[in-house]
Formats: sequence, structure tokens, C-alpha cells
Amino acid sequence: MNVIVFASRKGGSGKSTLAAHLAAFVHKPARPVLLIDADPQASLTLWQKLRKDGQPPIKTATRGIADLIKGAKREGYVWVFVDTPPNMAPVVSESIRAATLVIIPARPTIFDLAAVRETIANARELNKPYAVVLNATPPKREDAEAPIVGEARDGLNRLHIPVWSGQITNRMNYSIALAAGEGAKEFAPESAAADEISRLWGAVEKSVAAINGAYENARTMHRAAA
Repeated sequence: MNVIVFASRKGGSGKSTLAAHLAAFVHKPARPVLLIDADPQASLTLWQKLRKDGQPPIKTATRGIADLIKGAKREGYVWVFVDTPPNMAPVVSESIRAATLVIIPARPTIFDLAAVRETIANARELNKPYAVVLNATPPKREDAEAPIVGEARDGLNRLHIPVWSGQITNRMNYSIALAAGEGAKEFAPESAAADEISRLWGAVEKSVAAINGAYENARTMHRAAA
């Protein structure tokens, strides 16, 4: 089972939005997802209540995240998505400690980029893999990123911060889909928003496979050394 934690100290960075759209894209009977809403604002819970089939299931908690994740593993979930509050409350550290991968959404603004540093420091302290996703960006023109996006990416790269090579563009389809209790792929399957979510999930899967592969290789080397 893999745990994806959406974390950022900055409010409005897009944690709940990405968690919802990715969950709608990923969840299937053969690949069940459990949502955990650890944010008192409960945006993810509101979206889940709007869904016609009530899937994927959701649990809310501002403590005891580790126990919920252990329970999810016993119940056979393949993925757990944890939405966290926009601060550095103990529940954020608890969630990151249980993470397979931490996704840190950030708008390409000075305030968002400054805010990611505390979350990155927390992930590094707990030795957890993480990646920044540039969110709510201006659209590309002739397949070229807007200057503000390129500058944000360059700044993160100079600090050796992993950042997804794509972007989540500021599109109305994301907001309209959430208001309908849907994900971008469900709401408009052929849309640019759906394509961006698909590409992001492909990157997440590759990252998780690499993380798990490194873990298995480490265990193999440990056994050989023993």
C-alpha cells in the first residue's frame, strides 16, 4: 500500500484540489483509494459528499493518522491520499512520517515558493521523498511555459528541490468539476485539465515505483550483507 500526502504551509496552494482530482482518476474497484481528510476546513470531505456514488470512501481525523493508515492496509486499500491543513500542526508531521511520497503544491508566486521550504524541511527531517507540483499556473503559449513558471522552476532547481516537469494550469474545468462532485477526467474526459491530471498521476506512479524499488534493493543488500 502507498500513502500520498498533500502538504503545504500555504493556504490555497491546491492540496485538496489535487487530492480530489487524482483520487477520482485513480480509484477503481481493483485499485481502491482511501481518502483521509486531516484538514479542519474539510474541503475534501465536502467534495466527497457531492459524489453520486460516494466513492472513494473518506475518513476524517486531525490525529491518529498512523492508526487510520494501518487500518487501511488491513482493509486492502492500494492507495491512501491524505489532505493536510495549511500549517505545521502535529498532524502534518504525523502524515508525512507515514508517507510514501509527499506532494507539495505551489503556485508560481513568491509567497507560495517561500512557504514550501518548511514542508520540505519537515520531509527531509523525516527522510521522506517529496516533489513540488506547480499549480494554478498561467497557460502555456505555443507549448512554452509562462515566464513566471519558468522562473519558479529554475529557482526550485537551483535549490535542488524535486519539481514535476509538468504544470497544473489555472483552468475553470478544475473548479467546475469539483463543484459537480467529479474529477477532471470524469467531467471532461478529453479536456486539457484531464490530460494534465493523467500526466501528473503517471509521474506519481513512476516516482512511487522508484521509491519502492529503492527500498526493496536496500532490503536485498541488507540481507546480503547479513
